[in-house]
Amino acid sequence: MNSTQPLVSIIISCYNHQDYISQCIESIVQQTYKNIELIVIDDGSSDKSADILEQLSQKYHFSFERQANIGLTKTLNKAMSKAKGKYIAPLGSDDYLMLDKTEKQVQYLETHENIAVVGGNILCIDDHGKIKAKQRLKPYHELDFKTVFLTPKQIPAAPTVMIRATILSEVKGFNTESNLEDLDLWLRITHAGHKITVLNDVLAYYREHSTNSYKNYQFMTESLMTTYSNYTNEPEYLDVKNQVLLRMFLKVSKKDRVYAWKILKQISPQYYNLKFLRGFFYLLLPHHQ
Repeated sequence: MNSTQPLVSIIISCYNHQDYISQCIESIVQQTYKNIELIVIDDGSSDKSADILEQLSQKYHFSFERQANIGLTKTLNKAMSKAKGKYIAPLGSDDYLMLDKTEKQVQYLETHENIAVVGGNILCIDDHGKIKAKQRLKPYHELDFKTVFLTPKQIPAAPTVMIRATILSEVKGFNTESNLEDLDLWLRITHAGHKITVLNDVLAYYREHSTNSYKNYQFMTESLMTTYSNYTNEPEYLDVKNQVLLRMFLKVSKKDRVYAWKILKQISPQYYNLKFLRGFFYLLLPHHQ
């Protein structure tokens, strides 16, 4: 059975996820699709993650190594260089998969040779694995560069993706200079002329907790600006830049007035809209003690 199925390489960079890593690994081992190689690198965890992974690797016979901390993108590239699969699926060590994820995606990519990446929907869970009441499920859609560039909310959820290994090699893997490795990768893949599909299927559980980087608004704003600055030649660049700044200005105006003023100074007045007015209104409200 295994030899006739394409090999899928699932790659994981683990960092301080001792409470979640077992569930993550079990969800891979129990996939309905069997021709999987699992490559896990512990990126210098200071908790018990590496010891847990050591035991799991002996039990389930997957590739595991410990290393001093070098960061997520460098670790994923290292894991990618070991991967032998036709398809590569990166996964966060605090997330876990639906059991038929791999099977559904291989079937899709095998029958849609013009698609470089396939993703899907997630169910958001909290620290304790409880499914959150509010979920955003996306319908089936395909993405080209313009769609990713103009509407980044359309990109596939990180834990759900599967990428053709040839395409990942073509764009030279993850960008080690980027803090938004997913958005950066999808922009580069689509800019090279390839397409991404998001399936109308829930394929993974995504854990939302206090350390998620998207909650650090200054980090997010600066990372978005850096990512988009690679595409200043695109005709829509100024539109995209100002829309991102407006979006972040509205979010930050409720939480950090000093940084909100900094963002406001970067927005061209011709882009002022309802988001600007709402954000400005929050800035003018009296401080809560």
